[in-house]
Amino acid sequence: MDPFVRRLVERLHDPSRPLSRNRHFHTFDTPEGRMALKVYRRLKSLHNDILACVKEGSRARLHRHIDASGEHRLELHFERIQGRRVSHLKAAELELLAGLPGVREALEGEL
Repeated sequence: MDPFVRRLVERLHDPSRPLSRNRHFHTFDTPEGRMALKVYRRLKSLHNDILACVKEGSRARLHRHIDASGEHRLELHFERIQGRRVSHLKAAELELLAGLPGVREALEGEL
């Protein structure tokens, strides 16, 4: 992952130093900025789903299946709706996800 994209994603997730997308529109109007927003939204959605799993009493499972492109498989089971969500994350995205509050505890020992 590009270091600039990584810093933007980290900054977007940081509640103590929010980065306004309106104020910094020129930053997000570049290919790197668009990529950062895409990764941010995806990780935020996964974060919310992981916390929802924990709240329901089930747990998210991380399958350490790494394919040729270096992607990790993350599988979430939702018992309430009898469904699941499968996501494939690059190593850098998995590191960013693990840094979000509550994720490391939810995936205890699997990261």
